[in-house]
Amino acid sequence: MNQNSSTCIIIFAKFPAEGKAKTRLQPALGMAGAARIARKLLLHSTRQALATGFTVELCVSPAPSDPCWQTLNLPKSLHWSAQVDGELGLRMLIASQQASSKFEQVLLIGTDCPSLTETRIQDAAQQLEYSDTVMIPASDGGYVLLGFKQIRANLFSDIEWSTASVAAVTRQRIKALDWTLALLEPLHDIDEPDDLQHLPIGWLDEYQLNNSEF
Repeated sequence: MNQNSSTCIIIFAKFPAEGKAKTRLQPALGMAGAARIARKLLLHSTRQALATGFTVELCVSPAPSDPCWQTLNLPKSLHWSAQVDGELGLRMLIASQQASSKFEQVLLIGTDCPSLTETRIQDAAQQLEYSDTVMIPASDGGYVLLGFKQIRANLFSDIEWSTASVAAVTRQRIKALDWTLALLEPLHDIDEPDDLQHLPIGWLDEYQLNNSEF
């Protein structure tokens, strides 16, 4: 199987608008700083995904036609789609179903993890040669990446998103389907001030922290 032509990475992203992006980081970075980190994470995620050589779809809110996206100068090689209306699980399901109709393997990622590198994404894709699904958990109980070769609605339905149970519930659903799961090393999302210690060196140099004890 030629992974480059048969694998699609879907990046779920919201526009990093000041005052709306990374609001839980605002006590440490302020509104502008939190938005800048959100923008940096989005650009980093797209660069790492594109470096794999796989097809990369940016599934966004607001829709790709919104002028805000033109301000980010994102790479031309990205494919774009709009998130459907509804809760996160439904949005992820619809995007996954659409991609699965065209690709043999689908990898879902977000834009919160600076340590999700090209190499780690490629490693995850390779796991799907031997396993039905692959997951990179997040240290907070969610997941950084979920990959699969087929899709079922209950992988995304009736899940309390943004809680510490997301990865565990998803693993239970995969087990109930009698699918195999390759579970890779957990990584850190950047959501709370305490998470800032997991940013790459230099990422915070330009910001004046409101609370230095993160």
